[in-house]
Amino acid sequence: MPALETYDTVVVGGGPAGATAATDLARKGRSVLLLDKAGRIKPCGGAIPPRAIRDYDIPDHMLVAKITGARMIAPSARQVEMPIDGGYVSMVDRGPFDEWLRSRAEAAGATRRNGTFERIERDDGGMAVVHYRPRTEKKTDMTVCVRARTVIGADGALSMVGRQAVPGADKVPHVFAYHEIVRAPEPGAADFIADRCDVYYQGPLSPDFYAWIFPHGPTVSIGTGSMKKGFALREAVANLRRTTGLDQCETLRHEGAPIPLHPLKRWDNGRDVLLAGDAAGVVAPASGEGIYYALTGGRLAADAIDEVLRTGDARNLGLARKQFMKAHGRVFFILGLLQRFWYRNDWTRERFVAMCRDPDVQRLTWQAYMNKELVRAKPAAHVKIFFKDVASLCGLASPR
Repeated sequence: MPALETYDTVVVGGGPAGATAATDLARKGRSVLLLDKAGRIKPCGGAIPPRAIRDYDIPDHMLVAKITGARMIAPSARQVEMPIDGGYVSMVDRGPFDEWLRSRAEAAGATRRNGTFERIERDDGGMAVVHYRPRTEKKTDMTVCVRARTVIGADGALSMVGRQAVPGADKVPHVFAYHEIVRAPEPGAADFIADRCDVYYQGPLSPDFYAWIFPHGPTVSIGTGSMKKGFALREAVANLRRTTGLDQCETLRHEGAPIPLHPLKRWDNGRDVLLAGDAAGVVAPASGEGIYYALTGGRLAADAIDEVLRTGDARNLGLARKQFMKAHGRVFFILGLLQRFWYRNDWTRERFVAMCRDPDVQRLTWQAYMNKELVRAKPAAHVKIFFKDVASLCGLASPR
């Protein structure tokens, strides 16, 4: 039998996490195989904060819209505008954006193949052997094998790599998200503004998360998510489209996928496999934001894998999670509390939206989101917001 191809790293999954890890490792001189299912697009609002653009060199031509504010809609239909003071949040369309990331990895020197991961086995020397089924025009049962000194699983929330190799990777709870991409309406033809994100906190649209309408330039993402079994996501999106007039817009495509609710307690197998992105659970609670954290997780995975390859010490796999949680663990903890605290029912959601009127809440929210860190400059504002939280939850402050 011919000798198998051998790579320093096989990256399974070509979304933001996997493509970034492949790019960084290739730039470090490592031999990388990037394995991805061609044509799959994740349902995603597509928000890219300014820090992501700076840290990951995202070019302006990939940004399909620039958002200058958000509108929060309460169960009672009360609306709260949250303008961004002196800045904007960019939006991407995940199809072209993810493809651009994969092409960048290939340009950096990574080998790129379309195929479906099947399993990891071990050769006589204990090295990982990755089996995958190539995607071809003709249906085939052919399986290809390559050897890998290390493997990065960046293959989504229900990661096949994780379930096979990392203890506990199959236990993380998740929200199931669904969205429809439609052609953007003409100005004034629907309840829609091309530089505003609309977020609906209404039980019929999502009993435990939120629904959204996010501009994507020539298109619009209309979606919702829930972890409640049996909740009719498609029906909720259809209702949202009807009430906003977006049911008259042409539907271009639709996608659904699970979104993890919190980071896994362990991201590696202690030997040669490391998870990144949704596979590691790095989606922000409450907001569901994942692109920035996937890019960051991919970069940290690349750094950890490079250190393992350099030193031969598998304990360095743990650096990815350690560094991620040091930088973002506190934010994830607070957002998790917020989701459990405010998303429980329409009564609490009504008070949450009312609280968003507060200028301190708006300013600190946008500053934290744009820069991806908690704002420490104004402790008095944090104290003020804490007491408003308590008053709103106890019903002492009426939603106005």
